[in-house]
Amino acid sequence: MPLDVLLRGVWRLKLWLAALSLLLVLAGGSLILSWPRAYLAQAVIAPAETTGLAISTLISASALSPGSLLDTRPSGNFAVYLAALRSPEAAAMLARDTGLMAGLAARRADGPAGWLRDTLGLRMDQDQDDAEGWLERGLAVTQSLASVTWTLEVSLPDRLLAQEVLARLHAFAEAKVRGDLQELVTRRVKVLESRLATERDIYLRTPIFELLAQHQRAAMVLAADEAVAARLVSGPGVELKPSVPNRPLLLVLLLVAAPMACLFGGACVVLLRGGRA
Repeated sequence: MPLDVLLRGVWRLKLWLAALSLLLVLAGGSLILSWPRAYLAQAVIAPAETTGLAISTLISASALSPGSLLDTRPSGNFAVYLAALRSPEAAAMLARDTGLMAGLAARRADGPAGWLRDTLGLRMDQDQDDAEGWLERGLAVTQSLASVTWTLEVSLPDRLLAQEVLARLHAFAEAKVRGDLQELVTRRVKVLESRLATERDIYLRTPIFELLAQHQRAAMVLAADEAVAARLVSGPGVELKPSVPNRPLLLVLLLVAAPMACLFGGACVVLLRGGRA
């Protein structure tokens, strides 16, 4: 079909397309304005391995070789820290020690969707699976492109709850890494001490003493240092006004997308009518 014929066909449908665009804008705008607002809590962290006084450099027998400049993936204790943030143990801790479950239940029961769930008799209470699903979707971990810092973000309708959840997640992941390292060091120290109690060869006792001294130094560093995996650069802090979702941006995108969708639909209708003719 020639372009001028297509444009004339779309122009004939201008009133229908304008009405449909207005209907889409009103429906989408009401949906956007009815979405519940949430507060955004943020914390800026940095891997502890990036500093010269980090745990990894103090307890290592030799200096750690730096990674490739093109490899930006987390490694070492910081990688374990990031994995612990979204672990099932972290979700269980939030469900047990915070008001996350009550907040999720209130959010599920709120609005038209909550009324529909109540009418249909669907499940309204929350369990640990819901906490794990929320943690997978609600926790944002973003790496900075300009520095070695990372940003943790959590959004919840309750301002104080958002700050508490983020603070507890950071403390849980840090304690997880510290506990694993302390357990490893304690177990190795016990094995080395038992071996020294039975070993009589002087040539074998000397390297065992060196290994024992290295692990005792590691235990001392773990007990003295506050940050093992991630250093808290800023936060956790929460904004004073809710900003999620970004309603102005969504409304602007809707004003652009609705007319374009209607024009595309009108062009498809004209093409179908022309093909049948």
